[in-house]
Amino acid sequence: MGSFQLNFFSCLRGNKLTMKETIQQLEQIISDYKPQLEKVNAAAFAAKPFPNKWSKKEELGHLIDSAQSNIRRFVTGQYEEQPYIVYNQDKWVEIGNYQNYNDKDLIDLWALINKHICVILKNTSEEAGKRIVKTQDLHSIEWLASDYNRHLLHHLHHLLDLEPVAYP
Repeated sequence: MGSFQLNFFSCLRGNKLTMKETIQQLEQIISDYKPQLEKVNAAAFAAKPFPNKWSKKEELGHLIDSAQSNIRRFVTGQYEEQPYIVYNQDKWVEIGNYQNYNDKDLIDLWALINKHICVILKNTSEEAGKRIVKTQDLHSIEWLASDYNRHLLHHLHHLLDLEPVAYP
């Protein structure tokens, strides 16, 4: 079993990963899941199961919004004392209008914003990774980065119709 698979399962069991392992895992998620996203049928990608439920496109848009919010946490948390950063996910998806995005552009945006998270986390010192950010609770940047990957995998497995990944 490769190191990513070990880290993947460690992440899902809630085992603590180092920041380096979390970054490697995110890089592997991008590499593994982008091609799968590109294979999703356009009609299936846009289909809304119910009027008040997200389509697969909107769910991917939610992951982009989550990435943006976490970028803010990862950056602001390094220079402010316990910044409080939350967002209204339904409003962000609605205002982002992901349902009308070009499929390729949306997938590329998802991949690029996650690559940017890798750059930010690589530039985060060990000391800064221990700084605290407030979401609903208080968490270190390092914990938030690992939790971000779990959240990402949960949604990617859902929208790709893969085996469910429990979250939180």
